[in-house]
Amino acid sequence: MSAINLSVYDRFLGGLSALLDKAEAHCTARNIKPEAILQFRLYPDMFPFVKQVQLTCDFAARAAARLAGAEPRSFPDTETSFAELKDRIAAARAYIASFPASAYEGADDRAVTIKVRGADMTMTGAQFYCTYSLPQFYFHLTTAYNILRHNGIEIGKLDFMAANAG
Repeated sequence: MSAINLSVYDRFLGGLSALLDKAEAHCTARNIKPEAILQFRLYPDMFPFVKQVQLTCDFAARAAARLAGAEPRSFPDTETSFAELKDRIAAARAYIASFPASAYEGADDRAVTIKVRGADMTMTGAQFYCTYSLPQFYFHLTTAYNILRHNGIEIGKLDFMAANAG
């Protein structure tokens, strides 16, 4: 579980950080206020870009903790700039990396309990990872990517796939 968890989340969070670099460069080159992108929503009932990035980080970090049998750390939602979002991504990546591989022993079968609409939901670690955490992670990552594409940032599939992420 640790190799899957760490490599997938870390790679795509690195890619998300690179997307933020491109978004910031786009804003600078075209004299666009960053808030125009940071607060953009694809639809009025959807979260803005900044929240999509925050949630992408949260789903990765919380999954790592839960699968390691730890109580997830809370990250306050205070970011208002590309630089602060990049710091959040770096903090999430460092948090995920802080769990030793041994913490994930038995994670596939470990009971994971989360709150869903106010009610407790318990599932195995494998079910949690495959049917809840990973889909949520990709949903918010994809939405952040789509907001950038919609706003003319020149990114493509290789950027989403984190082909050059570090």
